[in-house]
Amino acid sequence: MAKIADQYFTVDPWQVQEEGFDPNHARVAESIFSIANEYSGVRGYFEEGYSGDHLLGSYFNGVYENNPEDHSIIYAGISRQGHFMVNATDWLFTRIKVDDEQLDLATSDVDRFSRVLDFRNGVLERQFVWRTRTGKELQCTFSRFVSMTEAASCYQRITLTPLNFAGEINITSGLDFDTRHGNSEKSFWRMTKQENQGNSFAGLGQTIHTNKRICSRATILGLPVEDGKPIIDRNRFVGTQYNVTCEAGQTLALTKLVTNTVERDPAVADAQLWSQNETAHAAQVAMGWDAALAKQKQFWQAFWAAHDIEIDGDPQNQQGIRYCMFEMAQTYHGEDPANNIGAKGLTGEAYGGLAFWDTETMCLPFYLFNDIQAAKNLLEFRYRTLPQAKERAEMVDCRGASYPISTINGHESTAMWQHANTQLQPSTAVAYAIWHYGHLTDDHDFLYTHGIEMLVEISRFLYSRGDWSQVTHQFSFYGVMGPDEFQVMANHNAYTNYMARETFRYTIQLLSGMRENVPALAEQVVQKTGVSADELTAWQKASDHMVFLGDNNGMIEQQAGFYDLPHVDIDQIPVSDFPLYDHWSYDRLFRNDMIKQPDVLMLQFLYNHQFTERSKRLNYEYYEPRTIHESSLSPSVHSILAEELHKFDDAYKFFQFATRMDLDNYNRNTRDGLHTTSIAAAWLNIVYGFGGLRSDGPTLTLAPSIPKQWHQYSFKITYRRANITVQVSPDSVLLSASQDIALQVYQQPMVINQTPQRVKIPKQWRTPATVPAM
Repeated sequence: MAKIADQYFTVDPWQVQEEGFDPNHARVAESIFSIANEYSGVRGYFEEGYSGDHLLGSYFNGVYENNPEDHSIIYAGISRQGHFMVNATDWLFTRIKVDDEQLDLATSDVDRFSRVLDFRNGVLERQFVWRTRTGKELQCTFSRFVSMTEAASCYQRITLTPLNFAGEINITSGLDFDTRHGNSEKSFWRMTKQENQGNSFAGLGQTIHTNKRICSRATILGLPVEDGKPIIDRNRFVGTQYNVTCEAGQTLALTKLVTNTVERDPAVADAQLWSQNETAHAAQVAMGWDAALAKQKQFWQAFWAAHDIEIDGDPQNQQGIRYCMFEMAQTYHGEDPANNIGAKGLTGEAYGGLAFWDTETMCLPFYLFNDIQAAKNLLEFRYRTLPQAKERAEMVDCRGASYPISTINGHESTAMWQHANTQLQPSTAVAYAIWHYGHLTDDHDFLYTHGIEMLVEISRFLYSRGDWSQVTHQFSFYGVMGPDEFQVMANHNAYTNYMARETFRYTIQLLSGMRENVPALAEQVVQKTGVSADELTAWQKASDHMVFLGDNNGMIEQQAGFYDLPHVDIDQIPVSDFPLYDHWSYDRLFRNDMIKQPDVLMLQFLYNHQFTERSKRLNYEYYEPRTIHESSLSPSVHSILAEELHKFDDAYKFFQFATRMDLDNYNRNTRDGLHTTSIAAAWLNIVYGFGGLRSDGPTLTLAPSIPKQWHQYSFKITYRRANITVQVSPDSVLLSASQDIALQVYQQPMVINQTPQRVKIPKQWRTPATVPAM
């Protein structure tokens, strides 16, 4: 199976650039040129309108609609109603006409087209020359950004210069709530209030079923008020039409400042929301474009100074990893603990904007070492939705809290029972994330309140979902699906059992420590959760007698009977069969030993220090040839383990498309939105893979190596308030930290500080001499 790059964008270390417009890449480019700030995001669609194949996408975190309730579902425990992130107000709406000819890149004649997204300021800029049917040439430049510091503030600037004519240009600018959801061609909005004063206009939109509200307000600067004609008679739209006369060579600049205020609480009155939006917008207008852009640049300058990854000798992956980090910061930076990370972020409608267990396993480490408050807020999202998880456990005839496979609001949105009812990974991932966060931060305020409450309810669910074998009298889980989604209704899945065992043990350990150190808080937990001594005894017994299909050599059977499954040589599957979900009958996927994504290997990545090198090698060599990587998360985990096992060629092979999966459209589905959680995995691939970072042991460890294709590279992480810099060359590593910090490097303890210390790379971690990158 070969995944081939479709390299379309110009390679540059600090930006993505498109030179010339190709309609065949239009939707891919819309995804790549998405801009966001966690609060909201817009795809890189053409604000002036485009009649070709495209997806006009404007999204707000936590603003969703419900799917119709499915009354055909007759079985108890299966979710009957899902929900999805809804396409919202098009605050960029623009239409431009010259001589009654409308600008539309699907039909218009344009020249010198370029589009640039700059990682240093988050500004998307596009420019071209439009040649009308009558030969008039108009230089057009469009710029936009969403503020990373004032979440509700959005900015658009359009400059138009007639090159060979003088005359009238017609411009319409507005706020459009008549956006159509891509999958349904239906608008889910009604406009309940609007106001139009020409150069300033506003509208209040409300979703049809969930009653989520957005108040949008815009002010137009640079165009004469007397040239504007307010538009007041269009459904779900408010805006102004301008007819401006220009001389040849005269530049017309329209600056649009927009404040989008989201309100998810129905208790807040419309009048209060309107007033809040009005006040925020006044502050935005007072600040203006230039000051806002200066703050934007300061934000990104500080971000890169603290977190940049530099690669010397591989310009493609230099661009790739910076793009990934840029997108991670855009998608989520802890703005609001009510938000989570959708699988496509705010870049498209695939997966419905829903968050999966990828958040805790693949995304959280990025924030743990780059933005600890954001990491905590991701956990706070799970605490806020603990009541919904408890409802879900009751739905599936269990106790405690069962976290959903996919969600925006905490409720299960997946109706496919074989995933929603058999995958326990979301619950164990939340428990692992609480442990991982606490392990790295010692944040007892969180652990002793929200953390322990979630752990108790998760443990309660796991115990009620598992059972005791009538033959062996051991505890296990029956009828489950592990991370390998090609195996359904499995028994004794190694990943599920091990993660549950560790959850039981950590919950008991944390509560025991609380009773010893903070007995009053421990008693509060007991009172709030009702956890009893009998329950704790039962959980301890279950963890002590948990089925785990590992032998004395360290080999682990993925699930009961896996070794007996018919074998499929995945290298013999025709490329035309991919993706398999589209070409193989669904049940065919479950009848062999082909693995969708790492299962046993995922376990050995998360609890790395608990497995021997021999065990990791045996399992890697057995399971890697059986893994088809139908999940975009899969290659990075394999690359990280391959690097640890000094299988350097394997590690680089799996890494090669990790950072450029979307930039080069490897999976041929970037058009539907970015693979946000696999973008996080690309960061893992460099820092945990080549950098050898391990954060699950008693001490933070590093064991850097360097691909032979690179001359050197460096990365930065923050750990216990210390800013650590790691610079790796072919034969040595240079380490420094903003304050004294103890860690292990190549299995040897050391303390690093502000004075850089150079460590020779041991022979077994060295790759062949660096060669120039192709």
